[in-house]
Amino acid sequence: MKILSASQIRALDAYTIEHEPIASIDLMERAAQTFSNWFTEQFSDIRRPIHIFCGIGNNGGDGLAVARMLHHRDYEVVVYHCKISDQASEDFRINRERLPGLGAVPVVDIVKGGVLPAVPKNAILIDAIFGSGLNRPVAGYWGELLEHLNNQSCTRVAIDVPSGLFIDEPSTGAVFQADYTFSFELPKLAFFFPENQLYVGEWVVRSIGLHPAALAEAETPFYYLDAPMAHSLLKKRHKYDHKGAFGHALLIMGSYGKVGAAILASRGSLRAGAGLTTVHAPRCAYEILQISVPEAMVSIDRHQYYFSEVPALEPYSAIGVGCGLDKKRTSREALLELLQKAKQPMVIDADALNILGRKQEWQQHIPKGSILTPHPKEFERLFGPSANDFERNALQREKARGLGIHIILKGAHTCIAAPDGRCYFNATGNPGMATGGSGDVLTGIITGILAQRYPPLDAALLGVYLHGLAGDIAAGVLEHESLIAGDIIQYLGKAFRQLHQ
Repeated sequence: MKILSASQIRALDAYTIEHEPIASIDLMERAAQTFSNWFTEQFSDIRRPIHIFCGIGNNGGDGLAVARMLHHRDYEVVVYHCKISDQASEDFRINRERLPGLGAVPVVDIVKGGVLPAVPKNAILIDAIFGSGLNRPVAGYWGELLEHLNNQSCTRVAIDVPSGLFIDEPSTGAVFQADYTFSFELPKLAFFFPENQLYVGEWVVRSIGLHPAALAEAETPFYYLDAPMAHSLLKKRHKYDHKGAFGHALLIMGSYGKVGAAILASRGSLRAGAGLTTVHAPRCAYEILQISVPEAMVSIDRHQYYFSEVPALEPYSAIGVGCGLDKKRTSREALLELLQKAKQPMVIDADALNILGRKQEWQQHIPKGSILTPHPKEFERLFGPSANDFERNALQREKARGLGIHIILKGAHTCIAAPDGRCYFNATGNPGMATGGSGDVLTGIITGILAQRYPPLDAALLGVYLHGLAGDIAAGVLEHESLIAGDIIQYLGKAFRQLHQ
């Protein structure tokens, strides 16, 4: 699914109006109907009062149409007309006239400098003030109104985008803090960044039937990695395939006190479908690995406690390195040797990333097409700090292009940047996965998929999606608080099954 800019969304609306063809007011009616259908599913208690704040543009027109529809579904609705100027849009005027008469839907005018309205505590407050057409930060009286609404003890819902939120750049003025944001047709880029979590809340997207031809032709570097996209990446297995057909993964991982990372990654690789998995680890890990992961082979480093030598690399179709590796001098030197010798694409994580953060000049030796999997602090060590999430995303894409690699920035809506400039935000995952070892499992899964000779981008996308999906299935059984990294591996098979279906 594509993620478009504000100007592209406006162009998509205009194309739909011209080529469907459909009148602008009828497209607004369709959008309001889609929102109202979702709203009545989400909030079925018609006894709760609905207070809708409408601006003077088309977002306000959406709010007026929603007010009429919810009234006809027996909700108690009050509309607040925010008179930001006298230049209301034509569709706003039409929907204002369509409101039921005789005070069936009360309309309260709000003018600049007026008394800020109180909202009942059990109300649902719907924001339709500014929408995505905002061209400057919200300040002054209207900023005070947004802050006042944020302080009300009620449920807050935004239509399309929270008022005050810029969807393509950082937001600096007052912003409506939604508990739920309902987005028309496509998600907005701002929804995927942690700095906007307080404003966006839980978001949902529904199609309003914008023209598919225009959507197909729209060019963007940003995509939403959802189930249909992930499903399209899966390779079909055949009757006479054998373990050699599914590749041989090498995992260079573990050190004294951190062998668990190697165990989790190797189990992830095997469950992801690698035909063979070998773990290269220090001598202290030998018995532990042989007992804990009997399906994997073990290559023993000459050092008792740390990674110090690069094994022969020719037998392997993919290499994963870094989990539990430690950062001792011998390991740093061995990592540089590995980067210089490897011809295969690599998955680089954890201590290997921290070493590359210290030795940034070594980043030029990373094999092209490799996959880096930093969390935000590791990313900062690698590439430096950023002022905001938009800037960090731009830096992520710049480094992926410049180094010819894939960078997976882990977190909610894990972001995958590709060497061609494209960027994908993941649909799966949950807060229960914020637990030690989850990243080791991800590295193992991606390495196992990469070993099966998936293209590196496909391996990164599929690995991230399945990792999150397995976590979602596990959380559905175990709850977020009780989820541990091993549970992600346990439910990976069910994630594959769900994706195949």
